[in-house]
Amino acid sequence: MSNTDFTLAVEDLTVSFDGFKAIDALNLYIDRNELRVIIGPNGAGKTTLLDLICGKTRATAGSIKFKNEELTRMAEHKRVRLGIGRKFQTPSIYENLSVFQNLEVSYPEGRSVFGALAFKCTEAVRDRVQAVAADIGLDERLDTEAGLLSHGQKQWLEIGMLLMQEPELLMLDEPIAGMSARERELTAELLQRICKNRSVIVIEHDMEFVARIAHKVTVMHQGKILAEGSMAQVQADPKVIDVYLGH
Repeated sequence: MSNTDFTLAVEDLTVSFDGFKAIDALNLYIDRNELRVIIGPNGAGKTTLLDLICGKTRATAGSIKFKNEELTRMAEHKRVRLGIGRKFQTPSIYENLSVFQNLEVSYPEGRSVFGALAFKCTEAVRDRVQAVAADIGLDERLDTEAGLLSHGQKQWLEIGMLLMQEPELLMLDEPIAGMSARERELTAELLQRICKNRSVIVIEHDMEFVARIAHKVTVMHQGKILAEGSMAQVQADPKVIDVYLGH
């Protein structure tokens, strides 16, 4: 398979902070409609990798191709427009707006300076809001003020705000942190639904959750890839047990 067939192809990616290589000549390939989970000890470089893909951090060397387009020199907002969505650990929703309004303002045309002023909630926008709300399980809560949602529902709303932009690659950093058992279950179902039309990368520590959602698991250690494969393969790998799962 040539690297042109992948949604995301990362090759020889390196980033150094004051001589310390946080990411060290890393290669990673993500297929279309794949749900990939990245695990590894703290300081392995997992969040830095997502920062490099979304443009928050600039690479020192190497290549990041999204749908075969080179990203390493591209500004962060341009990567969003290309179809890359990133959710950080803390949700950034508009607490005083309703669920409907949060989704509505996330519609691509509601984003630009002029777009926001001239923005009309058309039928197309309403349909998209309804579809996304159903995907994230908040279709019964469209009129609820976002600040009144549970912790898990706020996380889902933020995922919904990203889905409004129809990303082809969605990156989530520890999406179930602080969630109840039931919310975790619903989040697993949500992720399985949304990866049908896009590639999803999730960073996660909870192994039970990883086993439930991952198509493939990548284990990072010291800025490199230590192992990659199914959850069963990774769990049985002596290197992985040694640096990560054995602790």
